[in-house]
Amino acid sequence: MTQGNAADNNGADNNGAAGAGGRARPPAPPTPHDHPDQSGPSGSHGEHPVLDALEHASANAHRLAGALSRPAVSLVRVGRKRRRTRTSAIIRESVPDGRVMACGVYSNGRRVTMDVNSTDALRLARDERDGFAWLGLFEPTYEQLAEVAQEYGLDKLAVEDAVTGRQRPKLEQYENHLFMVLKTTTYVAHTEVTGTSEVVTTGEIMIFLGEDFVVTVRHGQHGEMSKLRGRLEAAPEMLRHGPTAVLHAICDSIVDDYVDTVEKIQVDVDQIEAGVFRREHTPSTEAAYQMKRELLELKHAVQPLAGPLRSLILDRPRTVDVAMRRYFRDVADHLEQVSERISHFDELLSSVLQATLTQLTIAQNEDMRRISAWVAIAAVPTALAGIYGMNFEHMPELRQTWGYPAALSVMAVACLLLYRAFKRNGWL
Repeated sequence: MTQGNAADNNGADNNGAAGAGGRARPPAPPTPHDHPDQSGPSGSHGEHPVLDALEHASANAHRLAGALSRPAVSLVRVGRKRRRTRTSAIIRESVPDGRVMACGVYSNGRRVTMDVNSTDALRLARDERDGFAWLGLFEPTYEQLAEVAQEYGLDKLAVEDAVTGRQRPKLEQYENHLFMVLKTTTYVAHTEVTGTSEVVTTGEIMIFLGEDFVVTVRHGQHGEMSKLRGRLEAAPEMLRHGPTAVLHAICDSIVDDYVDTVEKIQVDVDQIEAGVFRREHTPSTEAAYQMKRELLELKHAVQPLAGPLRSLILDRPRTVDVAMRRYFRDVADHLEQVSERISHFDELLSSVLQATLTQLTIAQNEDMRRISAWVAIAAVPTALAGIYGMNFEHMPELRQTWGYPAALSVMAVACLLLYRAFKRNGWL
């Protein structure tokens, strides 16, 4: 590089001298950085055409050799313009794996590349000032994530958890990164809660957080990250906090989904509660019991997250920006509100179940009273008919002409008196 610069200076001196007063000395031979038009005065071409052609061919060969000898990617920091030129060669590289949803490099709150592969992303992030790489994966296989783990230095046990899924929310500290598991939730729209209704579905997002990288692994058809990435890229003041800003944005988005889910569950719980005291249909415990089961699934996703958030706020992990602690505290407050509402719904549904069972018991008692009243009414004519049906020879009024009408009249009057008594007492 030093010789090339010296040659450039000589060429400039020669051209300058010729322009000042003539040909003080012959022009220097062309270098790899000289343009063919700057090889010398125009008169030299006419005098030695073969020599001129050889010189031009030699210049092109020198230029090609110089281009091949330079590295494809410069590792020398020579200002912002150099870094932009360096990354532009990798901007349009295709993502090799269909399970890679997005992979970008960020620096100083801005995205400096489009999608790149994971290896180049980490290399570029470490070359940028305050840069980091954000790699998003969707349900990768163990081999795919193991390759990423080797590049990023991820722990083997955490990789197994991320591939397997079905983890409770947790936060684990490893040598060079954090591993955090969060549960995603979404509300399943329906017209009415029944004994087989699905109200809440859950998924998972695993986050590997290092000083210069974020790797997110998503399981489930919800919790999609493209909108979150777009919102975060539109807020460079947050992205300047590095990977911690991505961790906060994911936690905040998931907790907001919790809030939206419990808001919609509130409508279902109100409908179930109102249906307990509705007289037009028979009370049923199926809807309330099914809702309690769905709330239990939501509770298992929400409540265990309080511990990891508390660790991010109080324990000050090395890879987490201290300035973001107040943002995590706000997320923890929202999570606590969601947990309280879920507990309230659970207690309310327990009361609804108890009220429903009480309503069923009351309905059964009312049915038994009605049955008992009608049995008592029917017992009077049955008793009289049974007495006079014994066919003894000597029984009063057997041979009287008014005996049969009198027996029917006694039965009717007794039944009417019993019906009136039961009706007045609310049995009928």
